[in-house]
Amino acid sequence: MRIGVPREPADQPRAAASPQTVERMIRLGYEVLVEHGAGGRAQFPDDAYEAAGAQTAGGARVWGCEVVVSASSPAEEQLALMSRGAVLICRLDPTRQPELLETLRERGITCLALDVVPRISRAQSLDVLSSQANLAGYRAVIEAASHFGRLFSGQVTAAGKFPPAAVYVIGAGVAGLSAIGTACSLGALVRGSDVRPEVADQVRSMGAQFVPLPSAQEVSSDGYAKEMSADQAAEANALYARQATESDVVITTASIPGRRAPVLLDRAAIEAMRPGSVIIDMAAATGGNTELTVPGEVVTTEGGVTIVGHTDLAGLLPSQASQLYGRNIVNLLALLTPAKDGELALDLDDEVVRTITVTHDGELLWPPPPIRVSASPAPGSPAKAADDEASREAARAAQARSRSRQWLGLAAASLVAAALILVTPSAATSHYIVLMLSVILGFHVISNVTPALHTPLMSVTNAISGIILVGAISQVGHPHPVISAISLAAVVLATINIVGGFAVTHRMLAMFTKD
Repeated sequence: MRIGVPREPADQPRAAASPQTVERMIRLGYEVLVEHGAGGRAQFPDDAYEAAGAQTAGGARVWGCEVVVSASSPAEEQLALMSRGAVLICRLDPTRQPELLETLRERGITCLALDVVPRISRAQSLDVLSSQANLAGYRAVIEAASHFGRLFSGQVTAAGKFPPAAVYVIGAGVAGLSAIGTACSLGALVRGSDVRPEVADQVRSMGAQFVPLPSAQEVSSDGYAKEMSADQAAEANALYARQATESDVVITTASIPGRRAPVLLDRAAIEAMRPGSVIIDMAAATGGNTELTVPGEVVTTEGGVTIVGHTDLAGLLPSQASQLYGRNIVNLLALLTPAKDGELALDLDDEVVRTITVTHDGELLWPPPPIRVSASPAPGSPAKAADDEASREAARAAQARSRSRQWLGLAAASLVAAALILVTPSAATSHYIVLMLSVILGFHVISNVTPALHTPLMSVTNAISGIILVGAISQVGHPHPVISAISLAAVVLATINIVGGFAVTHRMLAMFTKD
């Protein structure tokens, strides 16, 4: 079968395939035709496609192929070039385009919509929304930096110092986490919120602070967050407004599939922000998360707040966006071509294939049957509720016992420290003050280290342990038995720490070693 890669319209900078993904299509047994200039805006010249094994052709021949892959919804004149029974793979947004679905059905075109891939593990490699959202989150921070009048990282210079920028990200999905990671890497102080409390650890792992919502929700059965009730939305918006007034940059990512984006920041919240603040509205394409967003435009309020309403942030990185989009298509073709013989096998019994197939053999298959991402827990019985209460009570008692042990340990350590000070010669008591200050300083330094650097930090402590080991060895033969015993214990503990540190270092380096 032949796969056609047409040139996209002027408002679509992506190409549906890159030279690398064309090679993969050919290895699956397909013949690939690429329209002249299809990859021009993504920096993929025709020569690169030909070198990968594709043929370049005119638009009519490309749209006449048995399979057509596109990065955008086709126009009526393009559909007229397709033959009955052909397969169209593209981003379609079927909920918002019922007329286009009807046209596809009437023409007998089988259409696979890549933007409705179910949120299940085996479909992640096909998920166009996730791959593009990852790029969009990165680009959102770059756009914010370009409109923000200061550096993101704080600096101390001979001419003075200034604090880092405060960035607040609403939504911790793929785009939100990408934005959080990028802003942290630029040195900003980042906070993030999400309606799903279970993503708190993900936000913290990126180096940001998680700000919980007053009324958190669970993920719905299709993998997307549910729409909030009016009371929940009001409480959440009040939190967003408070955080926005304390932030220099706000990035909003909230969207509901098939619906208008929820308004998270109203006019009053925006007017309360500091002059020079920047809002990147990543939901501008579906109406926007702020009351003052203008889709496709950058506006500045009278109070000096800049609101960026770009509708396709990932498209501002066309080369990478095209490469990832093309990989999503190749992964789908690999699923549909199990024999690698260049023949498309559409298995509608496969839940992934069934979900993304919106028209087939003159039938409308949208909306698809629901797919449950995970089973909802059954309502608890009275006995189970009693067991849960007993478990919570036991946990509280265990926590109380743990606190008691901690206080007893602290008291014992204080007594030992006092005894050591009493038996120590007065000339050496100043060393205890240095030790105490070192412990306090070390605690504050280590506690502020980004979690991503904890493993390398353990490797660095090998040097400190080596110094301790050398000093302890020199005191093992001391005539005072107490000093000799403490030195022996220090030798043992420092040796364990060094061996463990090197073991962790080797495991870390092995993660970056190619097979």
